[in-house]
Amino acid sequence: MTDYIFSPPERVSLPINGSDARFPVRRILCVGQNYAGHAREMGADPSRRPPFFFSKPADALVPGGGEVPYPSVTRDLHHEVELVVAIGHGGSQLDALSAERLIAGWAVGVDLTRRDLQAEAKAAGRPWDAAKGFDFSAPIAPLIQSETHWRPAGAVSLAVNGAVRQAGNLADMIWSPAEVVAQASTLWRLAPGDLIFTGTPEGVGPLVRGDHVRAEIDGLPPLEFTMV
Repeated sequence: MTDYIFSPPERVSLPINGSDARFPVRRILCVGQNYAGHAREMGADPSRRPPFFFSKPADALVPGGGEVPYPSVTRDLHHEVELVVAIGHGGSQLDALSAERLIAGWAVGVDLTRRDLQAEAKAAGRPWDAAKGFDFSAPIAPLIQSETHWRPAGAVSLAVNGAVRQAGNLADMIWSPAEVVAQASTLWRLAPGDLIFTGTPEGVGPLVRGDHVRAEIDGLPPLEFTMV
């Protein structure tokens, strides 16, 4: 038995819809600007360039939603609803067909972003870590397993206090989830427990304390949380 100088943190895991088992999380990768409308609203070219990635720590997850603390050092916190892919098998240097076989589940997630910090980092040519990878920055709904035969299709939306802010369709993705996984596998050796946030449609916008958020994708358990 290994002796540690303090107790190691508990393993982050996600509930699986309809099961008592849980999905242990290894790391979180995220894709930027994977919908043409969102690319345009962020001032980017929505052409089919290779997807780019950033990351969040596993302990940024807020499994099941609930209450999400408003982060420090920002006056411009934004919501970004996303389809999340759960990886159940390892692999690298994969094509899209092989990458699809790695997918063990799907979920609705929200990438919370300190937009003002991100803008400052972009202007200075610096990393986005503080803008994207902060505590409680990744609320996520329970997973459904890929064996349920759900396929990435249908509407995706996010409402704040009952008013719809984001409304799109998974068909509007520039890169499909399988293509995103394949591209990620060229940069990292993917392993069971990895999560990949696959991008957000247009309509991202600010959240304040007290806002209630409901994020939905057709056929998946919805995600609800309140900023506190």
